[in-house]
Amino acid sequence: MNDLQTLRAALIPAEPAQDVVDRSRHRLQNRMLAVPRRRVRPLAIGAGLVAAAAAAAVVVATLPGAPAPAPQPQAVAPVVTGQQVLLAAATVAERAPAGTGTYWHVRTKVDNSAWEYWTKADGKVWFRGEKSQGRVVPLALPMPFRLVAADVTLDQLLALPTEPTTLRDWIANALEHSDARTSAGPLTASDREVALLQSLVSLVSTLPAPPAVRAAAFRAIAAYPGVRALGAVPGGQGLLLPGDDRLVVDPATGRVNGTSVLVTGDGAMMHGAEPGSITVSAEWTDRLPK
Repeated sequence: MNDLQTLRAALIPAEPAQDVVDRSRHRLQNRMLAVPRRRVRPLAIGAGLVAAAAAAAVVVATLPGAPAPAPQPQAVAPVVTGQQVLLAAATVAERAPAGTGTYWHVRTKVDNSAWEYWTKADGKVWFRGEKSQGRVVPLALPMPFRLVAADVTLDQLLALPTEPTTLRDWIANALEHSDARTSAGPLTASDREVALLQSLVSLVSTLPAPPAVRAAAFRAIAAYPGVRALGAVPGGQGLLLPGDDRLVVDPATGRVNGTSVLVTGDGAMMHGAEPGSITVSAEWTDRLPK
């Protein structure tokens, strides 16, 4: 052995015994196998439970006589009644600002015929229609505002009761003391009852009643038995009233856009067959067309 061989033998340890190598290899294999088992076992068990539950559900669902799944509730369209339409309109009308102006302007249209009135607080009236050949002309005599069979001033309209029952009583008293007559003679109790409902219609459609009075009139009409909704029509919701009178009410605006009964400016009664056969609009304005 030369000097280099002697130095190498001193620095490099001798080879380990075979039994030592075998024991070390065995411990390493056990350690490598143990770690995956601790991590995988919970996941494998959980997946097995999910699979078992899914299989059980399939079996139950396919068993003869198994109850069918409960149906999901379906949305049901709300039923809109005549009273609901009128009460909704009353709420909107009550919150509306009071109109102001020099003239109370009412425009009426039946089929292809239309006419308009502009009325000042003192009763002076201007008219435009076929009779005036489309020109705005003053009428010779002042005209009062009219409930059915009872004339009222603007001050009386502004001071009408704002509670539905009290409003009905006020109109009933005015009709009882009215000198209006029919072709058969003085108004009967039945005539006055019809005129009462039609007067309420006038308050919500063509008369310059303040917001609270219009709301009370809507509520008074809603209290009548037999008020029935006819469904959507041009201008709003069609309503059938006792005595077969009809209205078209827009509950979103609180306005009456159509009627089958109308007190004209000269006090005559006009009747139409359908809810929208007589269309109306009414508002205050400061301008008189030329």
